[in-house]
Amino acid sequence: MSNIYANSYLIIFVFLCLGVLLPIGALTAGRWLRPHVPSDAKATTYESGNNPFHDSRVQFQVRYYLFALLFVIFDIETVFLYPWAVVYDQLGLFALVEMIMFIVLLAIGLIYAWKKKVLRWM
Repeated sequence: MSNIYANSYLIIFVFLCLGVLLPIGALTAGRWLRPHVPSDAKATTYESGNNPFHDSRVQFQVRYYLFALLFVIFDIETVFLYPWAVVYDQLGLFALVEMIMFIVLLAIGLIYAWKKKVLRWM
């Protein structure tokens, strides 16, 4: 293994260690530094001390989730399209065909959602 690859793995290892150790250190320091004064009022459902008088659970309709899912799908599409557009000249015809297939598949999904009236709000 050459020196370049060893340095690459070393950088990944350092970032992995930092990604694990920094949150653990921050949570541990917060636990040691913050005051810990438990009380009955803080143990209630609402920290203001008021007792809840009904169930606070609200059920959302499925259409909100479908809109969110469609947003995520097309948001990820832009994540793939932007880097491709930046280096389009260097990639050639094969990458163009692949990206056209990707966009066509997403368009088919959008047309399917439109036909199923998922995009209708009311």
